[in-house]
Amino acid sequence: MAKKIYLNGQLVSREEARISVFDHGLLYGDGVFEGIRAYDGRVFRLSQHLDRLYESARAIALKIPLTKEEMEKAVIETLRANELKSGYVRLVVTRGEGDLGLDPRNCREPNVFIIADKIELYPEELYRKGLELVTVATKRNIPEAIDPRIKSLNYLNNILAKIEAGLQNMPEAVMLNKDGYVAECTGDNIFIVKDSVLVTPPFYVGVLAGITRETVMEIAREKMGLVVKEEVFTRFHLYNADECFLTGTAAEVIPVVRIDGRQIADGKPGKITNQLMKQFRELTKNEGVEVY
Repeated sequence: MAKKIYLNGQLVSREEARISVFDHGLLYGDGVFEGIRAYDGRVFRLSQHLDRLYESARAIALKIPLTKEEMEKAVIETLRANELKSGYVRLVVTRGEGDLGLDPRNCREPNVFIIADKIELYPEELYRKGLELVTVATKRNIPEAIDPRIKSLNYLNNILAKIEAGLQNMPEAVMLNKDGYVAECTGDNIFIVKDSVLVTPPFYVGVLAGITRETVMEIAREKMGLVVKEEVFTRFHLYNADECFLTGTAAEVIPVVRIDGRQIADGKPGKITNQLMKQFRELTKNEGVEVY
């Protein structure tokens, strides 16, 4: 459990980490966030996460009151205060306290808080045996309404899909876009392998620009010599894939072996997936901003 929370320039106890009930982040989901991982004293791809945070904020006209350099120091300071070498960092910027109206111009000052703690999204057993997924009825938000590249506090779309998965006792759900193409899962990007080609949905179908997604594509191209494509595909392609896996900051790289009751290939994590998992974990050991 986190001992200290960074809140607007100060490290405070969990009990002291309070923001107003009039904060528009709470009232309207008006804010942005990042999930970041630290591995053995190094923060993985911190600059990419901060770039995405500031781009998300710019897209919603939210001015973050810290520079990127100051934010980087705040992340490291929070990890140190919690004596964490390995863990998960949740960095949140809200619009700040305002009134009960929607107008963000009435919010005085953004709130910035950082939580550093342990995380285990899936048990280790599922990384060996693979996940089972289900497609849900909830469609992914259309990019023309809310661009999914904005990592905002408004996650109701994903939560509704997660509720559907939970009602079917499934750990994760596949979300389709309005045209029936596979978009992503509730908290992870999705990949398939077919004839040794790695395929993942393009941004325009409604997917988050995942940092782990980008890292895995980089590993596949540069270290494994694979062809990587960003193309639309349907559930038909999921069911007939040679391999399937998910990527995310918390999930890392995790294999999928069954979708909507259909077994993927032989029902075991595939060779390419296992290689990507291994390569990704190796990369996290050697790359990152040092905490200590």
